[in-house]
Amino acid sequence: MATWIQGRVVEHKHWNAYLHTLYIEAELAPFAAGQFVKLGLEIEGEVVAHPYSLVNPPQQRPLEIFYIEVPEGKLSPHLVPLKPGDVVQLSPTAHGFMTLDEIPAARDLWLIASGTGIGPFLSMLGTEQLWQQYEHAVLVYSVRYQHDLAYLERIQALMTAHPGRLHFVPLVTREASDIGLPCRIQQALQDGRLEHHAQTALSPEHSQVILCGNPQMVEEMQGLLATRGLKKHRRREPGHITTETYW
Repeated sequence: MATWIQGRVVEHKHWNAYLHTLYIEAELAPFAAGQFVKLGLEIEGEVVAHPYSLVNPPQQRPLEIFYIEVPEGKLSPHLVPLKPGDVVQLSPTAHGFMTLDEIPAARDLWLIASGTGIGPFLSMLGTEQLWQQYEHAVLVYSVRYQHDLAYLERIQALMTAHPGRLHFVPLVTREASDIGLPCRIQQALQDGRLEHHAQTALSPEHSQVILCGNPQMVEEMQGLLATRGLKKHRRREPGHITTETYW
């Protein structure tokens, strides 16, 4: 039987009809940026849980979980009505190997996300470790519609805090937008726009890449990056690409 700790909702931000952020106070064990926790609710006498990445850097509280409502999902529709003071269940420790300790140092770190996959990257960018380990970071953030671009104020604050070291490339794929490239990440890589807007070249000599989000994006980007000489990173066989798929 799983062991849970109780958390208490302190804020619930609704970015739009289906994108939300829960802020939770809980006594979670120390964790590393990029890790995830299981978040659960007691539904009909049992705890229904799902893993979610932590958005807040390890040194900051409350805990922060960025999620999308899946109408047919077992848990997320029950999260949407939560309000300050409501109780949730959490795994007592965070897990996952998509952390800065597991990724080799390099000149450039590319953080390539679709949808809610941006969450763990915001956690990483809020640490001193990232800026000690890499000279430059490129945050690539792909969404379907412009109103899906969450956390823009935080991203701007990070760019202000690290002038010239953080480049931001948003993409909006399903509508005309006054912000971001109007294409998928894969297309932007193939036609050169991704590196042009990042003001940074992707190369096995200088780049580490983390892919997080849509499984199709992750798989296709791995293939495209392989044609550029970048390979999957493993502990026993160091490389350039680290991945985590959502859903």
